[in-house]
Amino acid sequence: MADRRRLERFVRSKLREAGEQYEELRRSTDGQFEEAREAYQAARNARALPTDEADRARIICRRYAERRAARLDDEYRPACYEDGHPDCEGCVEDIYAGRIETW
Repeated sequence: MADRRRLERFVRSKLREAGEQYEELRRSTDGQFEEAREAYQAARNARALPTDEADRARIICRRYAERRAARLDDEYRPACYEDGHPDCEGCVEDIYAGRIETW
């Protein structure tokens, strides 16, 4: 009788561990899927920007409120981007969201 209870506890603990591992893996893959979706959307929006003959994005600079033709780096930030500046950060967010003003 004691062996049967010990076996039941052992099986339950192993099933619980397997369930917890499955749930952790599921949450992890859901997060990775969402990150991939956001990256795809940002890249798609950045690639849809109008460009000039030198393949520079034609955007309206939020910082100086002027027309600019700027190359985008690997993270789809304009060459004039200044890290930490609120207008530049907002410009990049607009590029990712597909709502940047263009000309």
